[in-house]
Amino acid sequence: LPTPADIKRDYPLSPELRELKKHRDLMISDVITGKDSRVLVIIGPCSADNEDSVCDYVSRLTKIQEDVKDQVILVPRIYTNKPRTTGIASQPDPEKAPDMIEGLIAMRKMHIRAIEESGLTCADEMLYPENWGYVEDLLSYVAIGARSVEDQQHRLTASGMDIPVGMKNPTSGDFSVMLNSVIAAQSSHNFIYRGMDVSTDGNDLAHVILRGGVDKYGTCIPNYHYEDLVRLVEVYGQKNLKYALIPGDVDKDGKQIKKYKGFMLRNGG
Repeated sequence: LPTPADIKRDYPLSPELRELKKHRDLMISDVITGKDSRVLVIIGPCSADNEDSVCDYVSRLTKIQEDVKDQVILVPRIYTNKPRTTGIASQPDPEKAPDMIEGLIAMRKMHIRAIEESGLTCADEMLYPENWGYVEDLLSYVAIGARSVEDQQHRLTASGMDIPVGMKNPTSGDFSVMLNSVIAAQSSHNFIYRGMDVSTDGNDLAHVILRGGVDKYGTCIPNYHYEDLVRLVEVYGQKNLKYALIPGDVDKDGKQIKKYKGFMLRNGG
């Protein structure tokens, strides 16, 4: 396969869009660290497999972002690696055989086009840590899925990122696995990645995503009600983790009303 450097050279991000991403990254990180009181909304379909449809959707968010810019920062979801659907990263043409090289190119081209047409930098889900290098200069947010959050390579790779990484609880809904993943992502590591000896400083912007779960009887269970949030923040404080961004209550004016051990409960999530 071509290296990430090869793909980025052939399909570069323009200087203007690099500046846009830098500005957006700062705004988004300021929300997570509490410097910005706006709400961060990661929005859009779970699987991105058609460039025209994806870019049409993302471009429609541009006006909405302008309308709500004082209160909300929108980050479109362009999840290209989905394993249970026809992911564009592995099979860019669903009527043809899988093609990993063309998939990597299609993944990058779609992200670049979305930024160009909407003025919004996007999120992707890191199903495969080896793919991170092909889009690391394009994304403003990364999600680690419920089936990946226990994997050590995902945790290690997240520790070397300089953008927010949301780590979901596993399909069981268990908090401890998710929090251990955040601990790992916020810590420094040495490991092998794409044939290289890598050292990371840790990613302070790694945080939790509550996504519900399935109990031993196969019943879907939520884990993001008020009492769940209170429990999560208590455990977050016990483990001395940085920055929790989770949904919570607001007063009649829509302002945050509760702080707990330095972590804000906020409307949205």
